[in-house]
Amino acid sequence: MLLLAIFVGGYASLSLELIVLRQLSSFVGTTTITVSIVMGAFLAFMSWGYYKGSVESVRRFSLRRQAADGFLIIALLVVLASSYILIDIYFMAFNQAGITSNIIQTALYSLLFLSYGPYLFGKITAMLSRYLHYRDPNYTGKIMAVDTVGSVLGSLITTLIVMPFIGVNHTIVVVVVVSLTTAFLLSRRRNYPAMLTILLAAVLFNQDKLLQDNYGIIENNAVSTISVYKTDRGASRLLVVNGSLSSKVSDKHELNFPYVNFINDNFINTIPEDKAKDILVVGAGGFTVGLDDSRNNYVYVDVDKHLKRITEENFLKKKLGENKQFVVQDANQFFKESKKKYDVIVLDTYSSRQYIPMELVTKEYFERAKNNLKEGGILLLNAITSPNFGDDFSMNLDNTLRQVFKDNLRAQTISRFDAWKKDMHSNIIYIYYNRPNPEKIYTVNKNPSFYDYQL
Repeated sequence: MLLLAIFVGGYASLSLELIVLRQLSSFVGTTTITVSIVMGAFLAFMSWGYYKGSVESVRRFSLRRQAADGFLIIALLVVLASSYILIDIYFMAFNQAGITSNIIQTALYSLLFLSYGPYLFGKITAMLSRYLHYRDPNYTGKIMAVDTVGSVLGSLITTLIVMPFIGVNHTIVVVVVVSLTTAFLLSRRRNYPAMLTILLAAVLFNQDKLLQDNYGIIENNAVSTISVYKTDRGASRLLVVNGSLSSKVSDKHELNFPYVNFINDNFINTIPEDKAKDILVVGAGGFTVGLDDSRNNYVYVDVDKHLKRITEENFLKKKLGENKQFVVQDANQFFKESKKKYDVIVLDTYSSRQYIPMELVTKEYFERAKNNLKEGGILLLNAITSPNFGDDFSMNLDNTLRQVFKDNLRAQTISRFDAWKKDMHSNIIYIYYNRPNPEKIYTVNKNPSFYDYQL
């Protein structure tokens, strides 16, 4: 029984950590900074628990009671720390209070919700290990093995099996049930009202209907939380992926996202009809880039295999054309493996100011994208950044792009902006034309500009 409790502790702790990281991606993204804060807090408080468990009494009956109560509290904390609606309330409160830094929000969240749970995991494991080792010193290896196996299975089963098939919200209920069952088996005096209350809270806060009615969530898998809801008084539909406005579709052209209209109107709809072009869109979103184009050949790349089905059924309300192929793959990996070159490449993975994939703003990534562009082709990158270089990110992203695309690179700001206001952000479309460049400059001494623009 005690070995089982150690196994469940390892399983539940890793499951909780992964669920939290998955849920937080809709609010603070999945950058290495936010992930490191969560993992650091988790491990720090678990270490504290290991220490406390090494110095407290381990009398058998007291130990069973402490472990049972610990798993009961852990089940409650799983509900509080990982239920989407409660996380949304937390971040909404901080945003309204003017605390908008992702780092501060994540750090405070970790202190509030990822402190006592990991502490209990560590404490229970240490106390159970001490007792078992006292009874039989040969248990040491078994204890370490059982704890590790629980952690490994918590990592693999949760992300590869449970989340993809039943969703993140129902995975929370599974972890709660596992923790409550362990508390039930360890208890001699069972607190049935508390167990039932926690179970009901887990089910109520994570029911599909609640999430769909309040957030329009129709998919909540290991990769994405996807919502679709109507806007513009029912004239448009919005696709929200992991908390970011991913795509918008409407019968009225002016209601679509301006940057998508800009790409479609100037680079897709103007393609000559003499020959079909090969077009690559990295960051498929709602497949709105080239949506009405049935002549050219498209490849859309995204990491969520459910995206195409959900988009067709709930967002576009129609099937994609036969000229459109969907590839499920990481963007970097796709460019590493792709041997095909394209006439047009659209990089649209930077869905908001808060959720910027750090691995997709590097010189190496842009070089791989450039290598997949045909001679005479066009590469477009959509980024939400400062149009007047009001922050370091906007300047360094521009520096990075100009290191790779040294010639024929132009930046187009899509919306109006205040050139003097530093904290403004807008859709910036970087446009690179892969054409030969004479690399000349005009000087007072040597200026053939007249011939260049006349001829």
